[in-house]
Order: sequence, then structure tokens, then C-alpha cells
Amino acid sequence: MTNQQRTDEARASYQRAKDGGYALGAFNIDNQETLIAIVQAMVAQKAPALVEVSNSETKAMGLKNIRDMVDNYRREFGVELYLNLDHSPSVDKAKAAIDMGYEFIHIDISQADKDALYKEIVAKTREVVEYAKTTGAIVESEPHYFAGGSNVHTEEIDYEEIRKNFTNPEGAVKFIDETGIDTFAVAIGNLHGKYPVPKQLDIGLLQQIRQAIQPEAFLSLHGGSGTPAHFYQDAVTTGISKVNINSDLRYAYRTTLEKVLRENPDQYAVVKLMPEVIAAVQAVVEEKIELFGSAGKAA
Repeated sequence: MTNQQRTDEARASYQRAKDGGYALGAFNIDNQETLIAIVQAMVAQKAPALVEVSNSETKAMGLKNIRDMVDNYRREFGVELYLNLDHSPSVDKAKAAIDMGYEFIHIDISQADKDALYKEIVAKTREVVEYAKTTGAIVESEPHYFAGGSNVHTEEIDYEEIRKNFTNPEGAVKFIDETGIDTFAVAIGNLHGKYPVPKQLDIGLLQQIRQAIQPEAFLSLHGGSGTPAHFYQDAVTTGISKVNINSDLRYAYRTTLEKVLRENPDQYAVVKLMPEVIAAVQAVVEEKIELFGSAGKAA
């Protein structure tokens, strides 16, 4: 399959989600076990989905190795699976992923420099959009910095601070027009990581954004972990077509691994301990797929 064929198929799947009022789950991986869990969940739920990798994960596993792993599991399990480069901090890394046939590209200039000027963010995002035309890759971005981090946090959420970077509907229209991106990543109360209190999404603001932007544009929700179910459902029915999940998977993986290690102190063949870990992560992915409305939607 050529890169163009990959991206054409991904774009068609993305459009079906938008037209059908459901969202594609985008699940981070940082090892093979998590990828297996995602694929098994997709099979069980008959759902399309994305796996995604951030800069640290590509450094650990390799941009091409990840592409090959995803392709291998896609063929073996017969799933509708696509690959997203998440929060690429530079134009060069985004271009490298496009060359590797990544179907979805998130260019996030403020990830590397949260004080980056709007003009710089627009210019670099536009450069990626133009380069993505070589394969048809779907480009995502935003003009704001996403707070938090993909980890388990102990502090409360400071919504007064978070609101300072909420998406302005008119600003979203302007950014999409100036960059030509396919997907705008909204900031409506979502932030990276798991917190001791549930996240609260401003669905009214999301409605305003959806009504303001061009009808062909897509909307995504980052920082989905730890969000109450009803917010997921409201966000999807209001126009979110992709939801990113990372920390919930990492939490399930680590806590279950710690449990099986405690229960099996004499087992050093770690591969024999992994089925329970994989099952725990798979359960999280299946739950999200159902909440996003993508169960049974595989082509």
C-alpha cells in the first residue's frame, strides 16, 4: 500500500466518523503490549481507531519501526488502524513522519516553546500543511499550549488558569484559514494527564466553535484521560471527531504490572506476566470505543 493510498483510506474513515456523529479513538503506545491491547480491543468492538506516538515515544521505538509494527498488526488482525504523530515539536519531525506514511500529523510548535509567537506557529504549521500534500496526510494543530502532562497528577485542576487558554471561536476560524489545517485541537477544559478530580468540559463553548468554523473542518479533543463519560458523549455529539487517550492506558498498564509482579515474585520471564496487563489496557480501550460511539463502525 502506498502512502497516498494509506492517507486516502484514513481520510475516508475520518469523514465517516464526522458524518456519522462518532469519534475515532487515538490511543498512545510506548511498547508492543499496548499496541496488542489496542488491536484486540478494535477486533472485539469492530471499531476503527488510531494509535499515536509522541516525540519521546518515537525516540524510544523509532519512527520507521512504529510504522512497520502498526502495518504488521493491521494486516495480521485485519483492523482499520491508522497512525498519528502526536504533538510533533518541529517541522522536520513532522515531515519525517509524513515521508514514513503516517496518516495523521499533529504539529504542535508550542510544545517545544510554549512562548512561541502566533506568527511563528502559523508559519511553521502552514509549512507542514504544504508538505503533507505530498501524501495527503491529515494535519492537526492549534495556536495554544496544552497544559498538564501525560502522567498521574496529585494537584487540583486550576480552572482559572486553564481558562486563559480556552479556544476562542473566532480565533479558531482565523487559525484554520491562515494555516489550512484539517483538524483543530480545541481547548475547552481538557488537559493532559489524570487528576484527583474529574475534568470539566465547556460543551457550550464547543458548540460555539463548531458553529463558527468551516463545516469541512474536523475537531479533536486532547487530554481525554480522566474525563467523565457524559462529557465524552456530549463532546462527540457536539462535533468532536477524534479523542486522544494516553494516561488512562499508562495507569492501567503500570498498576496491573505492579500487581502481577507482586503476585509472582519468582517469575522472571516477564512475557508470561503480560496477558493480564494487556487485558487491563484492552478493557480501557474498549470502554473508550463504546463512549466515542465507534463500536461496530469498522469498514
